[in-house]
Amino acid sequence: MAAARRGWPAPGSSVLFLCDLQERFRGSVAAFPQIVAVAARLLQGCRILGVPALVTEQRPEVLGCTVPELGAQDLPRVPKTAFSMAGAAAPLLGDPKIRSVLLCGIEAHACVLVCFWRVPGEFWSQPGRASGVGGVPGVFLEIFWGSQVCSGPSQVDRALALARMRQAGAHLSTCESLLLLLLRDAAHPHFRQILPLIKEPPPDTGLI
Repeated sequence: MAAARRGWPAPGSSVLFLCDLQERFRGSVAAFPQIVAVAARLLQGCRILGVPALVTEQRPEVLGCTVPELGAQDLPRVPKTAFSMAGAAAPLLGDPKIRSVLLCGIEAHACVLVCFWRVPGEFWSQPGRASGVGGVPGVFLEIFWGSQVCSGPSQVDRALALARMRQAGAHLSTCESLLLLLLRDAAHPHFRQILPLIKEPPPDTGLI
């Protein structure tokens, strides 16, 4: 199994976060159908590579359930009220192998941004880890932000959230790039299964 390296996620040490891709956002989030289509593609690739996924729903009694086209019907959907996935992610972040979070979903300026800030704190609060980044030799957590699978009500909201996360150290990436980083080599035993997911161009979101 490939070891985790900074800036390079590995299947055995990564987790996919799918934040609040719910019915109520269809009409209010820019490029919602395209965002969901690419997220579904990334989820499919992560399933093939054995990367666990966490799906959350913000107040589902108000905002509805996760949209079916995501293809996550068989996964537990964790309801929340907090503007972050950190609490819901605690069991996954407690896994001593986890070093990378692939962060996707909506809304960029709200739950996704707050999640970016809160997840490292949850990671370092787990038993056996010192408080503060770098407290344990060889232990680190990086967040990879899927640019094609994250949106908000407007380009301004999304762009400012992106800028803040990038300045704070998030790795900006595309779906295809993330899958290729996870594969690392065309000789990977699952390369042929992943190939159709990266060969077909993703739907154009029109987002910058």
